Amino acid sequence: MEETPELHRWVIAQTEAGHAPDALLTQLIERGWPEDRAVAVLTRALETRLAQLRAKDQLRAKDPALSERPAGDGTPPALQVPQPFGLTAPPVVRALDREVKVLFTLPHPRVILFGGLLSNTECDELVTLSRSRMSASQVVDNDTGGETAHEGRTSSGFGFARAATPLIDRIERRIAALLKWPRDQGEGLQILRYRVGQEYRPHYDYMDPTLPGAPAFLARGGQRVGSLVMYLNTPLEGGATNFPDVGLEVAANKGNAVFFSYDRPHPGTKSLHGGMPVLKGEKWVATKWLRIAPHT
Repeated sequence: MEETPELHRWVIAQTEAGHAPDALLTQLIERGWPEDRAVAVLTRALETRLAQLRAKDQLRAKDPALSERPAGDGTPPALQVPQPFGLTAPPVVRALDREVKVLFTLPHPRVILFGGLLSNTECDELVTLSRSRMSASQVVDNDTGGETAHEGRTSSGFGFARAATPLIDRIERRIAALLKWPRDQGEGLQILRYRVGQEYRPHYDYMDPTLPGAPAFLARGGQRVGSLVMYLNTPLEGGATNFPDVGLEVAANKGNAVFFSYDRPHPGTKSLHGGMPVLKGEKWVATKWLRIAPHT
């Protein structure tokens, strides 16, 4: 008999439906579980659920807006998102120490393509800093809020702490100025490398608040509300960022960056996106995720 996340979810669902632990223990024993192992399974599942509820309470205490109930149609309430400028964007914006071009904007989903956010030298330095540190990329674990491998994400990556080097500190301050979003409300830069055939299948960057791992994930800065993907090289072929809901593909060009925001954790934001397979050469990107509150 194997103890699995599905078994834990069954225990929690049965308990929340009003079934007594003794009754669940009897059912497990009838299924062939030894009594001591059945007791241990019940204990771990219920302790995990208790920790999730405590984390959720702490999150609500920090930011009551995050605990608002969804609307009658199930749509979560809107959250504050980065607003670099209105729908009528200037052709060039000043981002701290650098002038950045605005190549195009889209209102829904809210997508902005920036030209020349990073210099060629900065792109090359980020690749050099990361090349020897890469390991298989992971995704957020829906059951724990931690990280886990996933077949839909086949790149390799490395995550830097905020301000890990003078170069990263400068880039993070530039991003904060460009997006008008506090630097401490951003996760550390994640550098990703895609070889030929590697991809990141369409997904959402926000955390579904109904999943078991949501309380642990949200306790470290609340919901994600924006993403910035910076291209550190230009692949020989393929590797675009696509938004399937609106038929948009953004080519990966060195130094450019695509920003998109999502004001609630819901498919209605049309923020479904993916990294298309690299067909020739390789692709390097730096990703910055923005949170609704300071990220720890």
